[in-house]
Amino acid sequence: MPIRVLLADDHILVRQALKSLLEREKLQVIAEASDGQEVVALAEAHHPDIAVIDISMPILNGIDAARELGRSCPKTKTILLTQHEEDQYIREALEAGVKGYVLKNQVASDLVHAIQQVSRGQFYLSPGVSRAVMEAYRTKSDSPADPLTARERQVLQLIAEGKSTRDAASLLGISVKTAESHRMRLMQKLDIHETASLVRYAVRRGLVQP
Repeated sequence: MPIRVLLADDHILVRQALKSLLEREKLQVIAEASDGQEVVALAEAHHPDIAVIDISMPILNGIDAARELGRSCPKTKTILLTQHEEDQYIREALEAGVKGYVLKNQVASDLVHAIQQVSRGQFYLSPGVSRAVMEAYRTKSDSPADPLTARERQVLQLIAEGKSTRDAASLLGISVKTAESHRMRLMQKLDIHETASLVRYAVRRGLVQP
């Protein structure tokens, strides 16, 4: 049976190009998502073998989407497809349970190879990714703890994307009061009390793009 793949990128042209590439290699693209929240919903509905996710996506970024998939769809293995080579992103991705990390500046065959390797239960890191980062992850060194819960990170990302508390509540399917409570808690935990400073923090953590 072909490997069943969920593709997630907020640019439709990128998804179309990736879909054509994978289907030429006899891989089956069973669903496509344009944001992280949609990734989780489609994975729960279709149970793909592999989810190929861009890190930089609206509502829920790729790393947090991978965390959600680890809980809701543990049999689905996640590969991040990204332009980010920074150690911080790679460490957080591995801690989120990602099985593959593919850089967008690699050749197309790199992604196909990653899917095939991850489907066999192996890890895959693009050649441009520091192997020292993998070793640091394995030894659990140099990895600062994230003070925020998954929901608080979602609210923070939406704030950084310019969404109001009411908009965040609607997108996350929670009450405005609950969304405001998450906002207040994350501000207290981070000791950050201005929206502009929250945006800068979200950019540093890779939740949104500058």
